Amino acid sequence: MSLKFKYTPYLFLLFLTACTRGPIQTQNPDTNKFSIYILAKDGKEYILETNTLEKGELQPETNGADVSSASMSREAIVKDGCYYHLDRKNARLVKYQIQNRQLHETGSLPLKDFSIENFYWKTRDTLLLTGLSVPDFSKIKYALLNTDKMQQTAVGDMDIARPSGRFNNTSVGFVELRRNRLFVGYTYHQQLSATNYTTSDTTYVTELNFPLMTGVKTDKDIRSTYPGGINTVQSYSFNDKQGNYYFMTCPGIALGNRPELPTGIMRINAGDDQPDPAYFLNLSQSIHNHAYGMWYLGNDQVIVRAERKDLYKGLGDHYSTAHFEFYLVNLTNGTAKKLDLPLDKGTRRECVIVNNDIAYIAVNSSAEGNFIWIYNIKTGTLKKGLKLSGNTDFIMRIDHLQA
Repeated sequence: MSLKFKYTPYLFLLFLTACTRGPIQTQNPDTNKFSIYILAKDGKEYILETNTLEKGELQPETNGADVSSASMSREAIVKDGCYYHLDRKNARLVKYQIQNRQLHETGSLPLKDFSIENFYWKTRDTLLLTGLSVPDFSKIKYALLNTDKMQQTAVGDMDIARPSGRFNNTSVGFVELRRNRLFVGYTYHQQLSATNYTTSDTTYVTELNFPLMTGVKTDKDIRSTYPGGINTVQSYSFNDKQGNYYFMTCPGIALGNRPELPTGIMRINAGDDQPDPAYFLNLSQSIHNHAYGMWYLGNDQVIVRAERKDLYKGLGDHYSTAHFEFYLVNLTNGTAKKLDLPLDKGTRRECVIVNNDIAYIAVNSSAEGNFIWIYNIKTGTLKKGLKLSGNTDFIMRIDHLQA
């Protein structure tokens, strides 16, 4: 997100850091299908690669690559066995691979005055990055990259209005490309103090000509605010099989900080060029809380991750208190069913992978430990899978290693 005065990636990791024995799984680098990013109890960070999330046990200090000293964080973009991450200090995007439990740099390209908000894979090796200007975080920028050659093919500013009046900051929540039109969802913020801010009550969606990035039109929606979120951290949107594009709005205290507004799900119908004015799924009404993160299961079903406002005191303990619940939500009628999982901790995490009829759900439980849970979408059954033990404190993200 773009609230750099409060939620820089470094400060957020500080939030998180303040956010057993059994057969140890043998890893085979030639068959590894999944990547797991771990924040350890001693503050170190590890990446583990594994061929299964179904069973076994892994310890980051024994089975993982220690990435603490590298320009790396849980905001890495994972694709085809590679990790892409912005080295802010040296203003470059770096490409890494893990070999023999070591992180190796395999390429880089300059990326100056750029803070990444969202990524979009146009093709297998064409990556569109959307971000904000540094250090003011008010101008929305883009970079189109060839990740095979690690070269820039285009870079510039998007034709989107900067914040004005009392607003001085921007958040880009999603980007969606349809042929030669790019849809960008965003909102504006006002800094109230060194530790407080507020957000516009409006969701903005601008349609741009692609790849020229010139503006076509902007639609405004006041049913909720803060569309999406930084998708290098967590998923908030998807396309269904019919080509309808769904995105979550996040006005809760950990993103929009407009908790009087509802967390919702909006939709841009296939073939349309604006959010559907007749569709708004009021998640807060269904789950009686705010939510962050949404993952599509198919057949009009999603998993959302919802906070429990009765279990945490404020933003200071939001990351460390186990209070998150997972819900199965029907996109048609809004019905919500809580999954029988332990309370989870960690404010924002990429913690769900959907693979055919199975959803893998990473849960950081203070009571039961850190596990990948296996949800059978057809039968509705849940069971424990891979255990993350040893020095593991938080499972920060899980990813398909080979997409």
